[in-house]
Amino acid sequence: MQPELYLSYSSAFLIGLLGSTHCLGMCGGISASLSMALPVGKGFRVRQTILLLAFNLGRIGSYALIATLVALISTSAARQSQTVGLLLMTLAGLLLIFMGLSMGQWWQGIRFVEKVGTPVWRRISPLTKRLLPVNHLGQALGLGALWGWLPCGLVYSTLGWAALQPTVPSAALTMVFFGLGTLPSMLATGYAAGWIRGLKSNQGFRKLSGILLILFGLWTLPLQAFLTH
Repeated sequence: MQPELYLSYSSAFLIGLLGSTHCLGMCGGISASLSMALPVGKGFRVRQTILLLAFNLGRIGSYALIATLVALISTSAARQSQTVGLLLMTLAGLLLIFMGLSMGQWWQGIRFVEKVGTPVWRRISPLTKRLLPVNHLGQALGLGALWGWLPCGLVYSTLGWAALQPTVPSAALTMVFFGLGTLPSMLATGYAAGWIRGLKSNQGFRKLSGILLILFGLWTLPLQAFLTH
């Protein structure tokens, strides 16, 4: 594994981890509803864990699929033109900065970016209702796969970074690591953990996460390349 790719994978995981509060707002409710639909009794915790893992596996799988589709275009375009590569880096950096500003509650411009995926979500969202309430593994997996297409600024921000990867598999793997970073908060929400829900309203955590995401964005911007042109 190349060092620069390892850094991207670990950074993608960290972005998912830092974006926990955003994940709670976007996907936390549906994750918690999986548990509420189950009858309490013997084996409840085992069934709950299986459904939560299946839901998140489907969700992360969709992130990887979306990254694959985007990378099929971006990697080819970047190879043909250095300018395209610089533009992609700029876009990825700006998206991370916008997401950081949103996390810190300084500016919510990322919501305009999220509208890009609204037409697709309008077609997919009716399908989610057919899988509710979730009673078995297949439903949870399918619901997660559909929910992964929900318009989300955090996903789009990391997707812009995944598009910078040199190969399609590395782009998909970047989103897998991002999804794994979101997993702790999503599982904790499913288990109705109060402390993780408290992060959503913790201003200090939100602002720290926002600052770190902004720094990631600034690090991604190809400022030196533009200055030398």
